[in-house]
Amino acid sequence: MVQPAAATPVHDSGAGVSSAAWLVVLVVSLFFIWGGITSLNDILIPKLKGLFQLSYARAMLIQFAFFTAYAVVSVPAGAWVGRLGYGRGIVTGLGVAAAGCLLFVPAAMTATYGLFLTALFVLAAGITILQVAANPLIANLGPAATSHSRLTLAQAFNSLGTTIMPYIGARLILASISKVDPAKLPPAAVPAFRAQEAAVIGRSYLGLAVVLALIALVFWACRKRLGGAGPAARMEVGAGLLTRPRLAFGVAAIFLYVGAEVTIGSLLVNYLMQPSTLGLDQQSAGERIALYWGGAMVGRFVGAGLLRLISPGKVLAGAAIGAGGLCLISAATTGGIAGWALLAVGLMNSIMFPTIFSLALEGLGERTPQGSGLLCMAIVGGALVPVLGGVIADRTSLAAALILPAACYAAIAGFGWFARRAAGPLVSAPVAT
Repeated sequence: MVQPAAATPVHDSGAGVSSAAWLVVLVVSLFFIWGGITSLNDILIPKLKGLFQLSYARAMLIQFAFFTAYAVVSVPAGAWVGRLGYGRGIVTGLGVAAAGCLLFVPAAMTATYGLFLTALFVLAAGITILQVAANPLIANLGPAATSHSRLTLAQAFNSLGTTIMPYIGARLILASISKVDPAKLPPAAVPAFRAQEAAVIGRSYLGLAVVLALIALVFWACRKRLGGAGPAARMEVGAGLLTRPRLAFGVAAIFLYVGAEVTIGSLLVNYLMQPSTLGLDQQSAGERIALYWGGAMVGRFVGAGLLRLISPGKVLAGAAIGAGGLCLISAATTGGIAGWALLAVGLMNSIMFPTIFSLALEGLGERTPQGSGLLCMAIVGGALVPVLGGVIADRTSLAAALILPAACYAAIAGFGWFARRAAGPLVSAPVAT
């Protein structure tokens, strides 16, 4: 494994990285973009589940293909960013993500589920590179004492993307399938219907590819302002950093948080369609996902201020306890209480990812890019936990499957309490042999 050299911190006066307001806005826009694209998976799941008549477990392969990219790409991406700098790393991520969106076109033309999964993997690889570069960049874009608040504020714009895109996606992608049940079509009519519906997905992601390519050109033009290359990367095993308990616990917390958040979002449309909850049609249920992610957006704007007043670890523990409690309330009740309690989990999720991320990176110094790579690799929880949730839903019920994210939130609360005090500096970088 390649250990990336540390990219120059933005707040370093000798860094050659501008902290001008327009550069801050430019970097924050990335959070909006990858948030919106990631949340579209929650729309793809019911769409492709219906088109290909999938079980919950097989439908969750959408999240498996997407989030597996974090495990495969994160550490190489950390090496790339450490060697060439934030600017070129961001351009690379945007280019790979655009290529993934383009792969949706042949997947749609052939109406092949496996090709959709391949396109999702490539798209996620690009987003992984973006996260490895942009998360530490925005955290270092000012005083270290306010990094938690700054990253939470940037993540608020990530939530703005996750709020807007599911609503748009539901109207574009789910509208027609809400009116037609593929299972009730004559067998001879299924291939034509499947091709027609897949084409809607292809056109949507083709538009995203164009947008990503244009943004990549903008970042290429200002790449030198975002950070140059560090020293040559050294060949070391990055897993050695996991001997630092705070980082190791943070990696586990990111794994569980993303797994819980994605599991809920993936099941939400089908959960709200049940007569025992809100009994909505597919398009209306898809539009309600905007409320789940919108709660996270509101909470992040509020949390950005709250984290300046209260220990970030204590805020994280409280939010995780609240999220787990809402999952259990939803699982134990019916009707509007069950539906709205699960939607309200989004508000509790709000500060979790950025707070876990910044707490885990505290004190790493020049090893921050590599630590970021390890944390981003833990986002693979979004691949594994939802599949387990799908298996539970297939064998029991969607309500019973909510016990899984509740257990994840309990462990996250433990990390918050563990990390409630500031971390000391990394005296020497541990190296595994």
